[in-house]
Amino acid sequence: MSNLLLLLFTVSEIVLLCVVILFFLRLRKSESLLTALQLKQEEFIKRLQFNTQLENELVATFEQRQAGLVTLNEDLEKKSVELKKLVDLANDYCKSPQFMREIILNGHRAGKSTTAMAKATGLSIEEVELIIDQA
Repeated sequence: MSNLLLLLFTVSEIVLLCVVILFFLRLRKSESLLTALQLKQEEFIKRLQFNTQLENELVATFEQRQAGLVTLNEDLEKKSVELKKLVDLANDYCKSPQFMREIILNGHRAGKSTTAMAKATGLSIEEVELIIDQA
């Protein structure tokens, strides 16, 4: 009976030893899986940091471009006001009697007809003839 009991303990110890070995094998597999997950997590965190950095650079660039556009718009508005003043000045000059007289006299010297000069200046034929006669 003691042999049987000893055999029983030996068999149970062997089974227990096999269970412990299986447990450690599974534990080692779980550790390798956990290590792989940690590496992937670190890689994911690096990618998130890189994406955050890119996003910050993009926002900064966008803000700089917005500021540049605001400056360009202000400059454009100033130039528009200056150009409007110049156009108004040119229109006033074109409508001045002295300028009309010069156009008609130059046209007359070039041999243009009074009808053509009247159309070009917006004056009547009689007004064009009167200016030519005064010269």
